[in-house]
Amino acid sequence: MQINRGKSRIAGNLDKFNSAKDYYSTLGASEQASRRDIERLYKRLARKHHPDRGGVEDKMKSLNEAYRVLRDPMTREAYDSQRRRPAKDAAIRTTPAAQEVGIYGQLLSSILCTALGLMLLFLWRFNGLWFLWPLAILAIGVVMFGILMAHSAMTNARASLRASHPARRFRAAQEICFWSIVCAGVYGVYLILTAI
Repeated sequence: MQINRGKSRIAGNLDKFNSAKDYYSTLGASEQASRRDIERLYKRLARKHHPDRGGVEDKMKSLNEAYRVLRDPMTREAYDSQRRRPAKDAAIRTTPAAQEVGIYGQLLSSILCTALGLMLLFLWRFNGLWFLWPLAILAIGVVMFGILMAHSAMTNARASLRASHPARRFRAAQEICFWSIVCAGVYGVYLILTAI
């Protein structure tokens, strides 16, 4: 019987406060403040903001509401638990990330990286700038980055297809074709660099 009274008291107190309001900041109290501290802060603010002393009535109403909720331990506990619980109807809205450029953006970026890397590599090789060997390392790194971006574009394109699409079933064949093309391209660049 005693437990039911406690539950009904808590249920009755839930409709007496708004968990979206910050009653602690209204009174200028911390969440760990004792009941005596809350009472002391309320009395000080009530003297200052009472309408009979030139205060605003709305401010006094918010002080009274905050004090009514925080002075009772059961209501305060219910209020604290409601504040810490995320709102059920509050939807989390996110926007796409800035680096999410899509498949065509990844493909374009991979083409540009590969072209830039090859230009740097050919510049280093054919202009006789052997002392700039770090430029060759940078060029190779940029080409490798372009290849990885092309692979990512291929993977994302495959993932964007519906589950029953035949292209999703031949992943191994796609990987073999992709890396065969990459190896053939690397061998072609090697032949160009060593032939001249």
